[in-house]
Amino acid sequence: MAEWVIEVDDPRRDDVRALLEQHLALMYEITPPEDVYALDVEALVGPAITFYSLRVGGDVLGVGALRQLDPLHAEVKSMHTAKAARGRGYGRAMVEHLLAVASERGVVRVYLETGSAEGFLPARNLYASVGFEPCGPFGDYDESPNLCFMTRPVDAGA
Repeated sequence: MAEWVIEVDDPRRDDVRALLEQHLALMYEITPPEDVYALDVEALVGPAITFYSLRVGGDVLGVGALRQLDPLHAEVKSMHTAKAARGRGYGRAMVEHLLAVASERGVVRVYLETGSAEGFLPARNLYASVGFEPCGPFGDYDESPNLCFMTRPVDAGA
């Protein structure tokens, strides 16, 4: 597997924007519009969000963000791996990176929202494999049969 680099990035960069547009298109394709909470490029530059890209040989193959909910809680947002790069461990690398950042910040619990449809099963399986468990809605989310909420504690020094 090729070496990857995960670092803070600007979602407004052309190549990153293109991957985010694919992500948003997919979310609207498999989720009713009223239950799409994927963030657009402008929302991803907000002050509470740290946005990361995963690159191999300079090519962006994955993205993810950490939204600080309060000093002790954060949310994983905008996790996406390019279709051609799936199944290579890049998604796992990104979520593990986000958990490590949360730990460094002193976060004690991380949350996420994903879809409940079949198309989200690989994402739910990935999150479960790194310790996320189902939970109820958090923050400003409402209960919906189209959504799946997950959480996990953050290990100190992870």
